[in-house]
Amino acid sequence: MKYKFVTFHTVAMVAIVLSATLQVAYATDVFRLEGFGPISRGMGGAATAFDVGAAGMMTNPTTLSLMNAGSEIHLGLDVVMTDISAENKATGEKASSDSHAHNRGPYVAPEAAFVYRAAPLTVGFGAFAQGGLGTEYGRDTFLSRASGNLNTGLENSSRLLVLNIPFAISYDVSENLTIGAALDAMWEGLNLGLLLPAEEVGALIQGGRVTGSLLPVLGGLPDLRGAHFSMTKDHPLASGIDAWGFGARTGMIYKLSKGTILGAAYTMESQMADMEGNATMTAIDGSAGQIPLKGEIKLRGLQMPAHLDIGVSHQINEHWLVVADISRVFWENAVKDLNVTFVADDGKNIEIRLPQNYKDQMIYSFGVAYRTGPWALRTGGRIASQAMRSDTVIAVIPAIPTKHASAGFSYDFSAASTVDFAYSHAFEESFDSPTTRLVHSQDNFSIAYTYRF
Repeated sequence: MKYKFVTFHTVAMVAIVLSATLQVAYATDVFRLEGFGPISRGMGGAATAFDVGAAGMMTNPTTLSLMNAGSEIHLGLDVVMTDISAENKATGEKASSDSHAHNRGPYVAPEAAFVYRAAPLTVGFGAFAQGGLGTEYGRDTFLSRASGNLNTGLENSSRLLVLNIPFAISYDVSENLTIGAALDAMWEGLNLGLLLPAEEVGALIQGGRVTGSLLPVLGGLPDLRGAHFSMTKDHPLASGIDAWGFGARTGMIYKLSKGTILGAAYTMESQMADMEGNATMTAIDGSAGQIPLKGEIKLRGLQMPAHLDIGVSHQINEHWLVVADISRVFWENAVKDLNVTFVADDGKNIEIRLPQNYKDQMIYSFGVAYRTGPWALRTGGRIASQAMRSDTVIAVIPAIPTKHASAGFSYDFSAASTVDFAYSHAFEESFDSPTTRLVHSQDNFSIAYTYRF
């Protein structure tokens, strides 16, 4: 029998075309989705030591060797519905992120992959949304007021999308041991509208975090009330600033017994270029009004973190499977400062270093599956430590949920055709900065179709 192999170009183009026709999804483990594909998602995001299908290349590529011999095509979607709000602790005013324009949910992210196994070798490639974030507070909330309660009518919003295009390979060293690796091409794009009141600008200046030839210009304004940065494209996929880079991961699985598998994987910190694009910086003055400056902007300091995953699965009998993962996510090295360099069209520049200082994160995932006939039923949970810091969290980057519950199912139409579905709920999390209280919860859905031949 002759197989028609799906090319890398085809898989990547399917994901990009789907992204261009839909909105994009946002993460819950800070900027990372809490599991890739509905099999993993339905079991709390665990994926290190059992077969989660083609999406396994995003966590532990060696799990691809757990599939049957032959080829597999995977097409899927993630759907995220967020409920995010910010409250001014001094006045009690609230700003909701779910009732405004460009980034309004539900958010949708595509995934597509192809895997081929001919023991002892398995290869695969695909395109997956790794994560991101999204808020849309609009132009008329307290977040759009500069110092002195001056209404600016300027937008506060965000939209980050991180897309991975992995190529994975795994090899059965022995009957019990399999090793593997994956190399990812990565793209990230960011839309951002951010108002910094004069007090925040002043604190950054006093801390030596603002430099450049535009600084005396701002200091010379008679009544500076704030500064606003806008780098946004009103487009489902294209972003105000973007960049390409790469990432990689290695992994292994070891069959301790017929029904028990131990797995481990390490993903390196991404190596992304600086995100660049056109932007407008608007100086806000109580006397002179708004002074917009157009130019080019560059953002450094936003990498996807390295993480170590260790997991175990145990097939109790032909019906029951239990799994558990422990993950350490190294945010501390990945996101310290967000370095923003703006160069106006006249050549003057300003550089601002926004402190973030994320904390490393521990994540505990667990799941149970029950199979009967063509059905597989799943449930799981996920608990993580908080990576954000209260003194540096920004309202347009409220990636704070830490607890999830999930459920899902698979249905085999035939030996060749399966649909998988999962639902995950991020429980409401509140977080207090010095001036703002953030509240965030969300519901995630994941669906995929797999065809084997």
